[in-house]
Amino acid sequence: MIDWNAIDTVLLDMDGTLLDLRFDNWFWQQHVPEQYAKAHGLPADQAERKLHDWIGRHQGTLNWYCLDFWTSELGLNIAELKRAAADRIAIRPGAEAFLDALAASSRRVVMVTNAHRDALQVKLERTGIERYFDALVSSHDYGHAKEHQPFWRNLREAHPFDPARTLLVDDSLPVLHSGRRFGLGHLVSIRRPDSSLPERDNTRPFQAIDDFLRVLP
Repeated sequence: MIDWNAIDTVLLDMDGTLLDLRFDNWFWQQHVPEQYAKAHGLPADQAERKLHDWIGRHQGTLNWYCLDFWTSELGLNIAELKRAAADRIAIRPGAEAFLDALAASSRRVVMVTNAHRDALQVKLERTGIERYFDALVSSHDYGHAKEHQPFWRNLREAHPFDPARTLLVDDSLPVLHSGRRFGLGHLVSIRRPDSSLPERDNTRPFQAIDDFLRVLP
Protein backbone atom coordinates (compact mmCIF):
# COMPACT_ATOMS: atom_id res chain seq x y z
CA MET A 1 0.00 0.00 0.00
CA ILE A 2 2.79 2.47 0.89
CA ASP A 3 5.85 2.70 -1.39
CA TRP A 4 8.40 3.59 1.26
CA ASN A 5 11.20 3.84 -1.31
CA ALA A 6 9.41 6.87 -2.77
CA ILE A 7 8.97 8.70 0.56
CA ASP A 8 11.40 11.03 2.34
CA THR A 9 9.01 12.95 4.61
CA VAL A 10 6.09 11.65 6.69
CA LEU A 11 3.38 14.02 7.89
CA LEU A 12 1.14 12.53 10.58
CA ASP A 13 -2.11 13.82 12.00
CA MET A 14 -2.77 13.27 15.71
CA ASP A 15 -6.47 12.92 16.66
CA GLY A 16 -8.15 10.03 14.88
CA THR A 17 -4.86 8.97 13.30
CA LEU A 18 -2.30 8.32 16.04
CA LEU A 19 -4.76 8.81 18.89
CA ASP A 20 -8.21 7.29 19.25
CA LEU A 21 -10.85 9.85 18.24
CA ARG A 22 -13.15 8.33 20.86
CA PHE A 23 -11.85 10.82 23.42
CA ASP A 24 -12.55 13.90 21.32
CA ASN A 25 -15.98 12.69 20.23
CA TRP A 26 -16.94 11.99 23.84
CA PHE A 27 -15.48 15.30 25.00
CA TRP A 28 -17.30 17.53 22.51
CA GLN A 29 -20.51 15.56 22.04
CA GLN A 30 -21.15 14.59 25.65
CA HIS A 31 -18.84 16.12 28.25
CA VAL A 32 -18.80 19.75 27.08
CA PRO A 33 -22.61 19.91 26.66
CA GLU A 34 -23.02 18.44 30.15
CA GLN A 35 -20.63 20.98 31.64
CA TYR A 36 -22.26 23.83 29.70
CA ALA A 37 -25.72 22.80 30.91
CA LYS A 38 -24.49 22.64 34.49
CA ALA A 39 -22.72 26.02 34.28
CA HIS A 40 -25.65 27.83 32.68
CA GLY A 41 -28.57 26.06 34.33
CA LEU A 42 -29.95 24.58 31.11
CA PRO A 43 -31.67 21.25 30.43
CA ALA A 44 -29.19 18.77 28.96
CA ASP A 45 -31.01 18.41 25.63
CA GLN A 46 -31.20 22.19 25.14
CA ALA A 47 -27.48 22.59 25.85
CA GLU A 48 -26.65 19.74 23.48
CA ARG A 49 -28.69 21.26 20.62
CA LYS A 50 -27.21 24.70 21.20
CA LEU A 51 -23.63 23.43 21.15
CA HIS A 52 -24.25 21.18 18.16
CA ASP A 53 -25.51 24.14 16.13
CA TRP A 54 -22.82 26.43 17.47
CA ILE A 55 -19.95 24.07 16.69
CA GLY A 56 -21.40 23.19 13.27
CA ARG A 57 -21.26 26.83 12.19
CA HIS A 58 -17.49 26.87 12.69
CA GLN A 59 -16.62 23.41 11.34
CA GLY A 60 -13.54 23.40 9.12
CA THR A 61 -12.38 26.81 10.35
CA LEU A 62 -9.56 27.52 12.76
CA ASN A 63 -12.13 28.56 15.39
CA TRP A 64 -13.47 25.00 15.38
CA TYR A 65 -10.13 23.78 16.72
CA CYS A 66 -9.32 26.76 18.96
CA LEU A 67 -9.64 26.19 22.71
CA ASP A 68 -9.33 29.93 23.40
CA PHE A 69 -12.28 30.60 21.11
CA TRP A 70 -14.51 27.99 22.75
CA THR A 71 -13.44 29.01 26.24
CA SER A 72 -14.59 32.54 25.44
CA GLU A 73 -17.77 31.49 23.64
CA LEU A 74 -18.94 28.91 26.18
CA GLY A 75 -17.66 30.41 29.42
CA LEU A 76 -15.86 27.14 30.21
CA ASN A 77 -12.14 26.50 30.64
CA ILE A 78 -11.86 23.97 27.83
CA ALA A 79 -8.14 23.28 28.32
CA GLU A 80 -8.69 22.46 31.98
CA LEU A 81 -11.65 20.23 31.14
CA LYS A 82 -9.42 18.32 28.73
CA ARG A 83 -6.64 18.01 31.28
CA ALA A 84 -9.06 16.75 33.94
CA ALA A 85 -10.27 14.02 31.55
CA ALA A 86 -6.83 13.12 30.17
CA ASP A 87 -7.00 9.55 31.46
CA ARG A 88 -9.43 8.85 28.59
CA ILE A 89 -6.82 9.75 25.93
CA ALA A 90 -5.45 6.65 24.19
CA ILE A 91 -2.97 5.82 21.44
CA ARG A 92 -4.43 3.76 18.59
CA PRO A 93 -3.24 0.12 18.44
CA GLY A 94 0.02 -0.24 16.52
CA ALA A 95 0.61 3.50 16.27
CA GLU A 96 3.55 3.56 18.67
CA ALA A 97 5.28 0.66 16.89
CA PHE A 98 4.75 2.54 13.62
CA LEU A 99 6.29 5.70 15.10
CA ASP A 100 9.20 3.69 16.47
CA ALA A 101 9.88 2.19 13.03
CA LEU A 102 9.75 5.62 11.42
CA ALA A 103 12.14 7.05 14.00
CA ALA A 104 14.58 4.27 13.16
CA SER A 105 14.44 5.15 9.46
CA SER A 106 16.13 8.06 7.72
CA ARG A 107 12.84 9.83 7.00
CA ARG A 108 11.81 13.15 8.46
CA VAL A 109 8.67 12.80 10.59
CA VAL A 110 6.47 15.81 11.36
CA MET A 111 3.21 15.96 13.29
CA VAL A 112 0.67 18.19 11.55
CA THR A 113 -2.42 18.75 13.66
CA ASN A 114 -5.33 21.17 13.78
CA ALA A 115 -5.30 20.79 17.55
CA HIS A 116 -4.77 23.96 19.57
CA ARG A 117 -1.39 24.09 21.32
CA ASP A 118 -3.05 23.68 24.74
CA ALA A 119 -4.86 20.53 23.58
CA LEU A 120 -1.67 19.26 21.98
CA GLN A 121 0.23 19.75 25.24
CA VAL A 122 -2.37 17.78 27.23
CA LYS A 123 -2.13 14.87 24.81
CA LEU A 124 1.67 14.91 24.70
CA GLU A 125 1.78 14.87 28.51
CA ARG A 126 -0.51 11.84 28.47
CA THR A 127 1.14 9.85 25.67
CA GLY A 128 4.77 10.99 25.39
CA ILE A 129 4.71 10.59 21.60
CA GLU A 130 6.59 13.84 20.97
CA ARG A 131 9.88 11.93 21.19
CA TYR A 132 9.18 10.32 17.81
CA PHE A 133 8.95 13.57 15.84
CA ASP A 134 11.41 15.94 14.23
CA ALA A 135 8.84 18.72 14.55
CA LEU A 136 5.37 19.29 16.01
CA VAL A 137 3.19 21.68 13.99
CA SER A 138 -0.20 23.06 14.99
CA SER A 139 -2.25 24.81 12.32
CA HIS A 140 -2.71 27.61 14.86
CA ASP A 141 0.98 28.42 14.36
CA TYR A 142 0.14 29.54 10.83
CA GLY A 143 -3.35 30.95 11.29
CA HIS A 144 -4.89 28.48 8.82
CA ALA A 145 -6.44 25.03 9.28
CA LYS A 146 -5.09 22.09 7.27
CA GLU A 147 -8.22 22.19 5.12
CA HIS A 148 -6.84 25.34 3.47
CA GLN A 149 -3.89 25.79 1.12
CA PRO A 150 -2.04 28.52 3.09
CA PHE A 151 -1.37 25.93 5.79
CA TRP A 152 0.63 23.76 3.39
CA ARG A 153 2.52 26.69 1.91
CA ASN A 154 3.51 27.88 5.39
CA LEU A 155 4.44 24.34 6.42
CA ARG A 156 6.72 23.88 3.41
CA GLU A 157 8.39 27.23 4.06
CA ALA A 158 9.04 26.42 7.73
CA HIS A 159 9.91 22.72 7.20
CA PRO A 160 11.06 22.26 3.58
CA PHE A 161 9.93 19.05 1.89
CA ASP A 162 9.35 17.68 -1.59
CA PRO A 163 5.56 17.26 -1.90
CA ALA A 164 5.92 14.44 -4.44
CA ARG A 165 8.01 12.43 -1.96
CA THR A 166 5.84 13.15 1.07
CA LEU A 167 3.31 10.90 2.81
CA LEU A 168 0.35 12.35 4.70
CA VAL A 169 -1.66 10.07 7.00
CA ASP A 170 -4.83 11.76 8.25
CA ASP A 171 -8.33 10.60 9.19
CA SER A 172 -9.93 13.76 7.73
CA LEU A 173 -10.96 13.44 4.09
CA PRO A 174 -11.20 17.25 3.61
CA VAL A 175 -7.61 17.54 4.87
CA LEU A 176 -6.45 14.78 2.51
CA HIS A 177 -8.16 16.54 -0.40
CA SER A 178 -6.37 19.73 0.60
CA GLY A 179 -3.06 17.89 0.72
CA ARG A 180 -3.69 16.43 -2.72
CA ARG A 181 -4.41 19.89 -4.15
CA PHE A 182 -1.06 21.01 -2.76
CA GLY A 183 0.64 18.15 -4.58
CA LEU A 184 1.39 15.67 -1.82
CA GLY A 185 2.27 12.44 -3.56
CA HIS A 186 1.20 9.86 -0.98
CA LEU A 187 -2.09 10.12 0.91
CA VAL A 188 -3.53 7.57 3.32
CA SER A 189 -6.64 7.71 5.52
CA ILE A 190 -7.82 5.78 8.59
CA ARG A 191 -10.71 3.31 8.40
CA ARG A 192 -11.77 3.56 12.03
CA PRO A 193 -10.68 6.80 13.71
CA ASP A 194 -13.03 6.23 16.69
CA SER A 195 -12.71 2.77 18.23
CA SER A 196 -16.28 2.98 19.58
CA LEU A 197 -17.72 3.31 16.06
CA PRO A 198 -17.78 0.93 13.06
CA GLU A 199 -15.27 1.25 10.23
CA ARG A 200 -16.13 3.92 7.70
CA ASP A 201 -17.73 2.64 4.51
CA ASN A 202 -16.06 5.06 2.17
CA THR A 203 -12.70 6.83 2.25
CA ARG A 204 -12.44 7.13 -1.53
CA PRO A 205 -10.43 8.19 -3.39
CA PHE A 206 -7.84 7.56 -0.69
CA GLN A 207 -6.45 4.26 0.51
CA ALA A 208 -7.14 3.60 4.18
CA ILE A 209 -5.46 1.52 6.85
CA ASP A 210 -6.85 -0.19 9.92
CA ASP A 211 -3.58 -1.53 11.35
CA PHE A 212 -0.30 0.41 11.45
CA LEU A 213 1.59 -2.85 11.97
CA ARG A 214 0.77 -3.83 8.39
CA VAL A 215 2.45 -0.76 6.89
CA LEU A 216 5.70 -0.50 8.82
CA PRO A 217 8.58 1.05 6.84
